Amino acid sequence: MKVGGQRFRTIWLHPTNERVVQLIDQRFLPHRFVVEEVSTVEQMADAIRQMHVRGAGLIGASAGFGMYLATIEAAKTNSFDQHLASAAARLKSTRPTAINLAWAIERQLTGMAKAKTAPEKIELALRTAREIAAEDEENCRMIGQHGLNLIEEIARAKNGKPVNILTHCNAGWLAFVDYGSALAPVYAAHDRGLPVHVWVDETRPRSQGSKLTAWELGQHGVPHTIIADSAGGHLMQRGAVDLVMVGSDRTTRAGDVANKIGTYLKALAAKDNKVPFYVALPSSSFDWAIRDGSEIPIEERGAEELKRADGWRNGRMWEVSLAPESSPAVNYGFDVTPRRLVTGLITERGVCKADEKGILELFPEHAS
Repeated sequence: MKVGGQRFRTIWLHPTNERVVQLIDQRFLPHRFVVEEVSTVEQMADAIRQMHVRGAGLIGASAGFGMYLATIEAAKTNSFDQHLASAAARLKSTRPTAINLAWAIERQLTGMAKAKTAPEKIELALRTAREIAAEDEENCRMIGQHGLNLIEEIARAKNGKPVNILTHCNAGWLAFVDYGSALAPVYAAHDRGLPVHVWVDETRPRSQGSKLTAWELGQHGVPHTIIADSAGGHLMQRGAVDLVMVGSDRTTRAGDVANKIGTYLKALAAKDNKVPFYVALPSSSFDWAIRDGSEIPIEERGAEELKRADGWRNGRMWEVSLAPESSPAVNYGFDVTPRRLVTGLITERGVCKADEKGILELFPEHAS
């Protein structure tokens, strides 16, 4: 996507030094556009844990490049495989819910097992990291094309009036290598000339909606309005939402969906108001090993995120306290939306029902 007219991915190799990974440090958006340089596994682990990068696909791509950096470090030690295993464990521990993280790491380890020498492993890890990023970009582009059909159908029924889409958190290009999942169809529709408008949940406590989704929609020229997290149900009751479209950090093979906390409540409101509720995700976000959403690990982040907030004033970031210091707080990062509330899943291979039969019709290689 473009920032100020210049095309960017969210993560890429330094143009003159392939041993350095560059990424957009999203902590400073929307006020500053900062590119961070990462050259060690520890730096990449910190970037994932502290949410310099976030979003299912981008976490996976970051882990892929992190494993590549690990091979460079491992080549300087007396125990290549031991260092690599340690790096893999360190990266896996950063964010427990997004399945893309472990998926990318295991893909790297499986690939490198075929190589014998350290230079071969480094070369293979670099190639695999690039492949993971390129596949994420292409899969999201295809999600956009398949989801476009849904928006076109609603647009025809509305006879030229804007299609109002509600989204939750950030599942745009900032959450992936490019294009995004839930926002990919929105961008495709906008570029096609269809009238679309996006209701953007603020998504407390980290406000990825108001900070990131609103920013990238604005960069692309897509009409949008920021709303409080609790306003979605009100808008649906008033007929102001035609479609809910969200992303996923992990979806079971039977169609239960883990996404940013608050998604379940949006799904309940959509069901009660007969508003279609779609989940957009690349196949790397499926957990083929589990069927029931209760098995998905839910990340619990620090209470300080909930009790404090940051903002921009006089050219710098400030943090303020929102709650009594003595009051305890619990900060769940995700919740699970059961498949019965999901109208359909939008993947790179097409749209399917949120059940095991529908999913496996698109991905038969995972039937066993």
